[in-house]
Amino acid sequence: MITLSVKQLKKSFGPNIVFSDVSFEHQSSALGIAGSNGSGKSTFLKCLGGLLAPNTGEIAWEDNGTTIKKTVLKQKLGYAAPYINLYNELSCRENLLFISKMRHQSDSVKTIDLWISKVGLKQALDQPFGKLSTGQQQRLRLASALFYDPDILLLDEPGSNLDKSGRMLVSEIVEAFDTPEKLLIIASNNPDELSLCDQVYSIEEESFVSREIFD
Repeated sequence: MITLSVKQLKKSFGPNIVFSDVSFEHQSSALGIAGSNGSGKSTFLKCLGGLLAPNTGEIAWEDNGTTIKKTVLKQKLGYAAPYINLYNELSCRENLLFISKMRHQSDSVKTIDLWISKVGLKQALDQPFGKLSTGQQQRLRLASALFYDPDILLLDEPGSNLDKSGRMLVSEIVEAFDTPEKLLIIASNNPDELSLCDQVYSIEEESFVSREIFD
């Protein structure tokens, strides 16, 4: 069982405080991070994923009571967000192969092609990322965070630029992570996405809120 513990976390940029004194614990299942635009959801998610360092406070990940070290966390974690771009000149397959190589993994072309197909990009397999529509690019970002089977998945506005079938894909991803061995966090201001989560934490109120308000 994967556990996330956050203690008195604070992040500021110069004099601007994004959030302060954020503390909570969450085990497995899906966690939603709610907040309006500019509230600090993305900044908070970046801190959880190790992309940004908080000013003060602690973030601890555990797997069955054993601390997950930062080097191990990188291998266990998948991260997808509209602001994380892939290489425009590389095809869908080439981008995922490159990520696999950078992670020092040996994911097969068959596995990569399967995930590209799962996110609905089978017909765009050899198209350059830069030539895809914004919705197709978002689908590939999701595939890039999933094809190596992470135990922890962080999604920032996963439904961004997606059509109805793409939003259904997000629901399927959440369902696939509904297991004690995995943990999913979604940062969003979309009620439909937050309603998929078992618990919702408001970054503005710095407390858990009832998920029923998003149903």
